[in-house]
Amino acid sequence: MRAPDTTAAASKPRVILLTPAEAEVGRQMQICNACRYCEGFCAVFPAMTRRLEFGKADINYLANLCHHCGACYHACQYAPPHEFAVNVPRAMATVRGETYAEYAWPPSFGVLYRHNGLTVALALAAGLTLFLVLALAMSGSLVRESLGGNFYAVFPHTLMATMFGAVFAFALLALAIGVTRFWRDISPGAVSSPAAVEATKDALGLKYLGGGHGDGCNEADDRFTLARRWFHHATFYGFMLCFAATSVATLYHYLLGWRAPYPITSVPVLLGTLGGIGLLVGPAGLLWLNVRRDPEAGDVRQRPMDRAFIALLLLTSASGLALLGWRDSAGMPLLLAVHLGVVMALFATMPYGKFAHGVYRVAALLKSSIERRQPSRLTLGGD
Repeated sequence: MRAPDTTAAASKPRVILLTPAEAEVGRQMQICNACRYCEGFCAVFPAMTRRLEFGKADINYLANLCHHCGACYHACQYAPPHEFAVNVPRAMATVRGETYAEYAWPPSFGVLYRHNGLTVALALAAGLTLFLVLALAMSGSLVRESLGGNFYAVFPHTLMATMFGAVFAFALLALAIGVTRFWRDISPGAVSSPAAVEATKDALGLKYLGGGHGDGCNEADDRFTLARRWFHHATFYGFMLCFAATSVATLYHYLLGWRAPYPITSVPVLLGTLGGIGLLVGPAGLLWLNVRRDPEAGDVRQRPMDRAFIALLLLTSASGLALLGWRDSAGMPLLLAVHLGVVMALFATMPYGKFAHGVYRVAALLKSSIERRQPSRLTLGGD
């Protein structure tokens, strides 16, 4: 009896099935590839033209390259109610949500993306409860005589550094593993210095929230506006200024031996104040745009995730600025416990919420920069 021929079976290409959302993006990209009216709008459409068919890796890459500005939806002649029903922003947003869940680490935590509003609410409740109980246990009261702004009289420095260091390290690890798996699957090719520099510049400048002609994107109607870009800038750089304030304070503490509290005119306080203002203005503006946004121009199922993340950023900045303003008051222990609880919730949910979109988008921008430097290979398939 002749043994079965396993060579032929082994040589067959691996078939990767698309989800319904991925198949819908593939269908719309085929239509867009024939039309090409929006070719100059953003990085998605030039990347699209380098493909004849769209496999899973292509679709996940293009979905994360999309900045959800809405310009193509407002310009499209095949948008609903046309029978082609082309709605690229909504189709891409749906796939992005699936991407975050698919590449989440640990994999079982991917479900947190699908219930992110509840996840954030529970994390916030847990964080607030934890620090309120700790403050009561360590201080005996949440309202007491002025401690001169000395936070460590309420929570020891070692305790705070250990708790937040562990949670933040886990968040970074989870995001790094997830985006590494994504990077490997989209087959990016060799990274060059020019490509990395261009991608970094595009990410930091939010180039593709400027629209095809630099006039901005479409929000509630057909008018172009740069508001979304400005609010994103305020949010991102506000966050980075707060991170810089924490980093400088860490250097003061460990390297120079300078202990908190620091004066209002010190570098950590000035950086934190500016960052807190940015984290008030930016998220408030993004929430305003999110509420006004046409529900057809996105995946409405992700609104709880979007708004929960914005709310956490707002609470972080508001509680931080309140703590700074009343750090010499008798209510400082209560304000400190609230602020630390909010920040803990933010750190704990970073790998499983809207924060992840920035990490995956930077990876997609890097692939786009690499790809533009390669000769076009119009081959069928993309898996």
